Amino acid sequence: MEQTKKITGNDLIHLGYRPGKWFKEALEHINENQLEGDALRNFLEPFKTPDPIALYIESIPFSINIKAENELEVTNVNAVVKTMAELMKTPTLVDGAIMPDACPTGPIGTIPVGGVAVAKNAIHPGMHSADICCSVMLTDFGKAAPKDVLDAAHAITHFGPGGRDRNSQFRFPMDLLAEIEANYFLNDQKCISAARSHLGTQGDGNHFLFVGKSKNTGNTMMVTHHGSRGFGANLYSKGMKVAEKYRRELSPDTLKQNAWIPFETEKGKQYWEALQIIRKWTKKNHEVLHDATLEKLGIDKENRFWNEHNFVFKDGDLFYHAKGATPLDKKFMPDITGPRLIPLNMSEPVLIVEGETTASNLGFAPHGAGRNVSRTQHRKSKIGTFQEIFEAETKGLDVRFFSEEIDITELPSAYKNAETVRNQMEEFGLGKVIDEVMPYGCIMAGDVLKNAPWRKKKRT
Repeated sequence: MEQTKKITGNDLIHLGYRPGKWFKEALEHINENQLEGDALRNFLEPFKTPDPIALYIESIPFSINIKAENELEVTNVNAVVKTMAELMKTPTLVDGAIMPDACPTGPIGTIPVGGVAVAKNAIHPGMHSADICCSVMLTDFGKAAPKDVLDAAHAITHFGPGGRDRNSQFRFPMDLLAEIEANYFLNDQKCISAARSHLGTQGDGNHFLFVGKSKNTGNTMMVTHHGSRGFGANLYSKGMKVAEKYRRELSPDTLKQNAWIPFETEKGKQYWEALQIIRKWTKKNHEVLHDATLEKLGIDKENRFWNEHNFVFKDGDLFYHAKGATPLDKKFMPDITGPRLIPLNMSEPVLIVEGETTASNLGFAPHGAGRNVSRTQHRKSKIGTFQEIFEAETKGLDVRFFSEEIDITELPSAYKNAETVRNQMEEFGLGKVIDEVMPYGCIMAGDVLKNAPWRKKKRT
């Protein structure tokens, strides 16, 4: 191209270059140096934008480890398969699976709870969700009385929004703080403050502290279920913003919730490192509660193991995004110390399982019982007072709500039939049950919104 006039942004667009901040400096350089012909083309070569990465026209095949056994489940399974099929058009994905506890969450194309999506050289923040590294930990308390363990744990744990005040915070590990401060995504005051104050807290929703006895040994065991709290939620928010920038540049047709960060980029490696730090923090979040309960009772633990089920697991250049799916394969957990944990509901045992990787399970099992209907639908379906419903569904159990307000959407009837989930685990080869923690009681947050400060103010 002969430079007979000043080159403008429109000329660059006409040549096929996408507008960006680089236009200004590039145009100044071109016009100052009177670039034309091969010199102009050579200068512009590094600024070429690759063609947008298109969605797959057809969904990548995925394994369906779930089947409907009644009319309600037909609606749920159809919705899960529909959203998973749309998800599997995402151009980074190479494989996927859904588990027996699967249920949809979010608009069509969003990874369902109980979903596994395998991407090549890409991390999708939306596929691990805001509750990064939601996980379960078990500690064996030997022959301690279950009530003593539950009482001691109740005095130590913390449910509900927010974190601990300065007087009740646990000592923060300095080596972990150093890792946080060295990471691009985590080194800011909001993240660090959440990491400090939320240590030793369990949040709300379906998170719990469960006490029961081993079916095999009779030993009392405590199981906690919670994730990375505000610390992880902050990382998720930042990760989604970075992924969205890449989505607009690389694949505008990809759904926003399925945006990804390319692993080979600097941001990709920093995000992966941030996820590992979140994992360390979350494991510590369980440990401080378990250790404080042991100390309060003057007991030494007999055994302990844990696993996460909202995370991204790496195997070579493949990234397994498990949204509510429990890793069976040891390659996914470098610090594995025992079998995996699958809770069902407060009136059912916590399953202790082990298993092998197959072509259909991709190395994963379900993470629990899942839901067939939303919380709102479940609440509307119940007849009677909350107290009556609670007493009917928790008979013989020591069930406590930390807020002292019953949350009927966490009672056993809110979840899928536990026997159905167990039967489908066996049918689809999703882990073998080697022990069960038979329920004594549990603590959950309860309805933390009923007496929220803004609602009290409104009523006043």
